[in-house]
Amino acid sequence: MFSLRASVIFRTGLKSRGLATISEAAASFRIPLIDFAKFQAGSSTEKKTAATEIVSAFKSSGFIYLYNHGIPAATIQNAFAKSDEFFRMPVDVKETLKWEDPRSNRGYVKIGRERVTQATDAAEIAALREKAPDFKETMEIGRDWDSVWKNQWPAEADAPAFKTTMLDFFQQCHELHVHVMRSIALGLDLEEGFFDEKIQEQSHNLRLLSYPPIKRALLDNEGQARAGAHSDYGTLTLLFQDQVGGLEVQNPHTGVFIPATPIPGTIVVNVADLLARWSNDVLRSTLHRVVAPPAKPINSHETITPARQSIAFFCNPNFSAEIACLPNCGTVAKYPPISTEAYIVGRLAATYT
Repeated sequence: MFSLRASVIFRTGLKSRGLATISEAAASFRIPLIDFAKFQAGSSTEKKTAATEIVSAFKSSGFIYLYNHGIPAATIQNAFAKSDEFFRMPVDVKETLKWEDPRSNRGYVKIGRERVTQATDAAEIAALREKAPDFKETMEIGRDWDSVWKNQWPAEADAPAFKTTMLDFFQQCHELHVHVMRSIALGLDLEEGFFDEKIQEQSHNLRLLSYPPIKRALLDNEGQARAGAHSDYGTLTLLFQDQVGGLEVQNPHTGVFIPATPIPGTIVVNVADLLARWSNDVLRSTLHRVVAPPAKPINSHETITPARQSIAFFCNPNFSAEIACLPNCGTVAKYPPISTEAYIVGRLAATYT
């Protein structure tokens, strides 16, 4: 259940209702809280109101907190527990499942292999990775019935019920994604089912993330972060956070990064680059990063940051879908049409070693 106290804390100094004008947004940037039950089970008026709120937020900040989203708390807690068990496995066991191909985007990624960034030049990304790699490890999972690209599953004996847990979680996240995309369609004055046949192939990526404890001094190097400033690649991201915190979202009007404080019972949902492109930049893909929460002293000279877990569900259109300017999103397209596969694979190929 959504916490009213968390809402009050988060909204301190901010407007409690309505979106600010651009000038006001520069001073009071916020991530709105959306009651998704109004879209899922409300009257036709409530449904339209919720859709309008979501699209308005995605035009302004690109981020929302979604509560009453329909994924049970126990399901989310179990996914976190199985993720934690996976990352506790020996490194040599995890490395047998290593990520190998951007077309697959499946498998284990060790600490330092990825460097998320807005750069697109391979040499520039390689230099950034060498100087300040992201201090995290991940496990990437795709649709399990793919005839070409297979998931890398640990042995059942090494990670009991990991596979079944993640496949169930993947499916529930996909179903929520479908409903959020329907709300976006309605908010853009399109037919509610406009996106249904463009996303039903479930070409998504479930990413489990582990940020191990690290000495604070190692994060103080220039450009270093647990995950550098970036935007996501697909349509939407559903982010499940633990209570450690560290996610920050950039106010696009000032360039200042604002903490996206974890709120119990909510999912952080943000617009990604491909949906921004699809909407002709009507919907905003906003830069965000993961920084270290306050560190704890371990001796008189050093401090250490706590471990952090999160789970991201990166939503994509069908890989064969053509992404071209949506209706009601301007008369002049800013971008040429592109397939989902060409766009996503290109971004992934530049991100990893």
